[in-house]
Amino acid sequence: MSIDVRPSEDSAKYLATDQLVWFGEVTDADRDHLRLGLPEDQRFVVDLPDGPEDHHAGIYGVRPMEMSLPGGALVPIAGLTWVGVHPDSRRRGVLAAMMTDHLTRTRDAGTAISALHASEAAIYGRYGYGNAVLTHQVDLGRGTTFTAPHLEDEVAGITTHLLTMSDSGVAERMRACQLAHAGDFPGTIVGSPDFFSLLSLEPPEQLRDKERRRIIFARHDGEDIGFTGLRREHKWENARPSGTVVVGTFTGGPAARLALARRVVDLDLMGTTKLENIGVDDPILGWVGGPRGTGDIKTWDSTWIRLVDVGAAWPLRTYESDCDVVVEVHDRHAPWNAGRWRLTTTSGAGAASRTDSPADVTLDVAVLGAGYLGHGIGGLLRAGLVQEHRPGAYADLARAMRTTVAPEPSIGF
Repeated sequence: MSIDVRPSEDSAKYLATDQLVWFGEVTDADRDHLRLGLPEDQRFVVDLPDGPEDHHAGIYGVRPMEMSLPGGALVPIAGLTWVGVHPDSRRRGVLAAMMTDHLTRTRDAGTAISALHASEAAIYGRYGYGNAVLTHQVDLGRGTTFTAPHLEDEVAGITTHLLTMSDSGVAERMRACQLAHAGDFPGTIVGSPDFFSLLSLEPPEQLRDKERRRIIFARHDGEDIGFTGLRREHKWENARPSGTVVVGTFTGGPAARLALARRVVDLDLMGTTKLENIGVDDPILGWVGGPRGTGDIKTWDSTWIRLVDVGAAWPLRTYESDCDVVVEVHDRHAPWNAGRWRLTTTSGAGAASRTDSPADVTLDVAVLGAGYLGHGIGGLLRAGLVQEHRPGAYADLARAMRTTVAPEPSIGF
């Protein structure tokens, strides 16, 4: 059966389908989430002949976003989101049709990269997405000591300021600060101004007994140089305050992050600080003396990357070592990528060209996505997910793609 994917023409039906798929509480603010979350021309739907009448069989959306790459370039990406299939329409090819449609539309728009946060980790590898970034969730006790002797002079000139995230002008300041630092932290994803307004949107029915989201800015000489968001949760045990402060992504350079980290572990009435989005090589783990310097640490997948156009994506970033490898790429859902590519990196610059030469390596396009931001992919050969035809060729490729510091986790979208 041929499945037609088309632009949405009914925002209420689109929203109703999302509410059914994600089965959250329906609120009056959901329309604002849709309005700020997805441009009208980036909402797509599937209707089946025997499908539901009041809902779509499937929906997906795309956020226009930018992502920083190794070398500092900030490039446009398609932020895939709002993906859902009606419970009565599963196992009928709806998701596959939507994913193929998304890749085709993205390529036709001249965008080389798609990115997402996976609700279920087993799904998107089938469609060529590779897990490109890992993130840690770290618990710290109140008053945790951070040791960074070579940053102390710089930190001494930084002040921190607590505001409410929904305050006027805060969303604009957050975005400007993230844009200013994105190039230094490959993997950073920057949303549109509407996306930052969405982050600060908190209607009363979503708050109830929760504190409004707060934000702490780090400032130097009157300028914002970093920030992090947080929310505190009250708790008392044995007549002692033992609340938890949940802290989001850190933005800014190392000194700004250190100033912010010291602030969030020393808030009144708190016993635990939960850092929800800390990169694999984030300096925080060094400042506390390693993983056992934390109260608890968990590792999750963050950003998944899909090379929509291998030839266009390869030269957008820089590389830290040279390679010259012929790669046989398997790509079921974007057949224009399939076949042999000569991938080279010379003095930091990458080039990709079609070739008829024998393949040195055979791999799925998801492998290239997993390594595209600098995350190490060398172990995938041992895992049997890559086939090597010329000894050492895959090591050359993996070494060239890897960066000195692991890529930055992104804000969920």
